[in-house]
Amino acid sequence: MSDTDKHTHHDSHRNQVRDAYSQVAEANNAGSCCGEVSSCCGTGDDAAINTLISTRLGYSEQDLLQVPGGADMGLGCGNPQAIAALQPGEVVVDLGAGGGFDCFLAAAQVGERGRVIGVDMTPAMLSKARANAGKGNYHNVEFRLGEIEYLPLADASADVIISNCVINLSPDKPQVFREAFRVLKPGGRLAISDVVATVELPEAMRTDAALIAGCMGNASLIEDLERMIAEAGFTDVRIAPKDDSREFIRDWAPGHGVEEYVVSATIEAVKPAA
Repeated sequence: MSDTDKHTHHDSHRNQVRDAYSQVAEANNAGSCCGEVSSCCGTGDDAAINTLISTRLGYSEQDLLQVPGGADMGLGCGNPQAIAALQPGEVVVDLGAGGGFDCFLAAAQVGERGRVIGVDMTPAMLSKARANAGKGNYHNVEFRLGEIEYLPLADASADVIISNCVINLSPDKPQVFREAFRVLKPGGRLAISDVVATVELPEAMRTDAALIAGCMGNASLIEDLERMIAEAGFTDVRIAPKDDSREFIRDWAPGHGVEEYVVSATIEAVKPAA
């Protein structure tokens, strides 16, 4: 594929995902952005359903009570907070911040001396997150429009990068990890929840628009993901698949059998201190 064709493909992929998540942000009632697929691409603003989804993914009811109404949109495939070990005063960047849910939880952990920056490429989602920040009176959280392959952040400016079922949506994951490496301070760390492939997906799944927007069709094999992260410069790469996630992944795309190929996983890595 030529460079021109590659850029065209990447732009088409991003626009497809951006359109899907714009629909989630603008939804006024329950309904999937991806037609028959109900997954990390959302269930709208049905609070009861979103609470059920989020507790299933590893958040506590106390977590849900901490954030403004509307911040928890039932997005994601895990809880990156559980592995981030955030400390007071740290600067945290959330890739694909959505409605701000993980940003607001991180804000409570880093405190007033810390700072949380959410990045999202969907203007409608960004507006929703900023409105939620206003409702919750968060002074240490901000949201920036940008693509995770080209982060609107200075070099070595963050202590921790978190993300929840977003990197898998990127058409250029190696570039995402290179950008994460650039933005992290020496000694900084990745704490990510995402979907990974345990075996190669069939071509029909890899090109299915709904499965791509639903965080499944673009899943990388674990060994390929480990290689991407290491080639970006990270060390101590740890990817822990969760076999029990197959149960809720089955619900994301009923009848597709995608749960036979992908699982949720935690992904951790460290930028060397020197």
